[in-house]
Amino acid sequence: MIKAAIIGGSGYTGGELIRILLNHPATEIDFVYSTTRAGKRVTTAHPDLLGVTDLEFTGNVNLKVDVVFLCLGHGNSTAFIKEHAFSADTKIIDLSNDFRLHADAQIDGKQFVYGLPELNKTEIEQAQFIANPGCFATAIQLALLPLAKANLLENEVHINAVTGSTGAGVSPSATSHFSWRNNNVSWYKPFTHQHLGEINESIYSLQKNSGNLFFMPNRGNFTRGILATSYTKFEGELADAEKIYHDFYKNAVFTQISEEPINLKQVVNTNQCHVHLYKHDDILLITSAIDNLIKGASGQAVQNMNLIFGLEEDLGLNLKAGVF
Repeated sequence: MIKAAIIGGSGYTGGELIRILLNHPATEIDFVYSTTRAGKRVTTAHPDLLGVTDLEFTGNVNLKVDVVFLCLGHGNSTAFIKEHAFSADTKIIDLSNDFRLHADAQIDGKQFVYGLPELNKTEIEQAQFIANPGCFATAIQLALLPLAKANLLENEVHINAVTGSTGAGVSPSATSHFSWRNNNVSWYKPFTHQHLGEINESIYSLQKNSGNLFFMPNRGNFTRGILATSYTKFEGELADAEKIYHDFYKNAVFTQISEEPINLKQVVNTNQCHVHLYKHDDILLITSAIDNLIKGASGQAVQNMNLIFGLEEDLGLNLKAGVF
């Protein structure tokens, strides 16, 4: 059994990791670390696990576990790694944005690999340290990377994506408060969202002369999921685009190309990304949908763990959506 640790276990991504790992046939949770809830039952933060586990949060760290998942706020993973000298064999999977960009990927001799399996599967399988992608970044890259691989992102790409309130984290804020978020929608960080950095680096790795991305993120009045619509000029037929996408994802266990228009309920509570293509005149519209907490965070982290340890990529991740 793989002994796993979760650092920062009281937030949304930590809770999803606990839920997934408790049901993973090859893992055992060694400890769940929290500075704010040490000594309290995990169910005080995650009541959905009542009757499933008697785990308690701890303020102590076992430095000899097999794998560590860092579910800390952005900027805090770097400090935690510097303060805790894990064993030379311990794998680290970080869910923050601390190590995603090439310029930030190395710390104290540890080289982090960008953990998007549909792009870097071979590198992930050989890695010890993984920078898990961002949620918007996952949805948008899975929509655009096949075109980049075919050198067809030559023109501007316009992206509009809406995310659920869990994307803002567990700490309440003015724009995640129910009375503000309910029956409401708004944009934020137009054209400057921090995930653009990792998206652009991945696209550049496949196509050097790609067009500019114009990304408009939106807050939705729901809790989970991301629906992204991306469109750009495409000179070929719809069938040509469909072949490009089917070929790119032929070995991807969690990315599916749908013949029918997609919606969020198809992917919420799963590690799936669903993609749909639509052609209008010379414009190709790519719609992608993921669960921001699973494929956009904790589920993808476990997917990366499976690859690192030589397990089946989908082990413990065969989760079903509830569409009704």
